[in-house]
Amino acid sequence: MANLKLRVTGMTCGHCQAKVEKALKGISGVYSAIVDLPDGEAEIDFNDDQVTTEQMLTAISKAGYGAKIAG
Repeated sequence: MANLKLRVTGMTCGHCQAKVEKALKGISGVYSAIVDLPDGEAEIDFNDDQVTTEQMLTAISKAGYGAKIAG
């Protein structure tokens, strides 16, 4: 299992937060996704044999938000 933090841009409310969480949790191989609205970060636990960072960034982008690796 791997862990990744992403910086998510464009979230302004709880609905945005839920939409990003749902997009991430919809990826096969993602075990958990916790999105922190005030900090603009998403912490994801996932199977790195099944999921790539690019897949997660794409899912967030398709949900209508920007994302990049935090740090």
